[in-house]
Amino acid sequence: MAVYVRWLGALLDRLDVQRAVLAGNSLGGEVAWATAHAFPQRVDQLILVDAAGYAFESESVPLAFRIAATPGLSVLMEQLLPPGMVEKSVRNVYGDPARVTPALVQRYSDLARREGNRHALARRMAQRNTGRAQDLRDLAVPTLILWGAHDRLIPPVYGERFAADIQGAKLVVFKDLGHVPQEEDPAATVAVVQEFLKKP
Repeated sequence: MAVYVRWLGALLDRLDVQRAVLAGNSLGGEVAWATAHAFPQRVDQLILVDAAGYAFESESVPLAFRIAATPGLSVLMEQLLPPGMVEKSVRNVYGDPARVTPALVQRYSDLARREGNRHALARRMAQRNTGRAQDLRDLAVPTLILWGAHDRLIPPVYGERFAADIQGAKLVVFKDLGHVPQEEDPAATVAVVQEFLKKP
């Protein structure tokens, strides 16, 4: 995580962005809040969407993630990636699997097949969240937490924990959505974000 944080700080420097609103989903959520903790003077507001960060227990893990976390099989996945496995994995993280279209599966497949991405996924799955709750309690930045009620990868109880640990944080739970609510219902999630960003 320290490497991700240094990278994001360097990117802000390269873009000459002195202060920013940081938002992230899943692993990206952990990168966002860890960066806010490391560089509090550079983060105006924080938006966490089904974020990682605690040592969590999943109710269900996508097939691709399970394979990427299995020694031997992860090497095989770097060579083979059947469309059916991609579809099953995407449907696993959606609250309503009917929203998963062939075009969406193709998009995920294309991204997964980019050079280095499957190897990076295997490396990521070999890591573990450390549960640095004290870092979260130290945050003093306006924070919006969005969570899908049907998230089985990082269940909603962890959204409640973020809300309890980050002083003044606001939690919004979407009753019909899963781990990627911003994909499943962009209009509903963006509306909440826009309202949050209006606040001083």
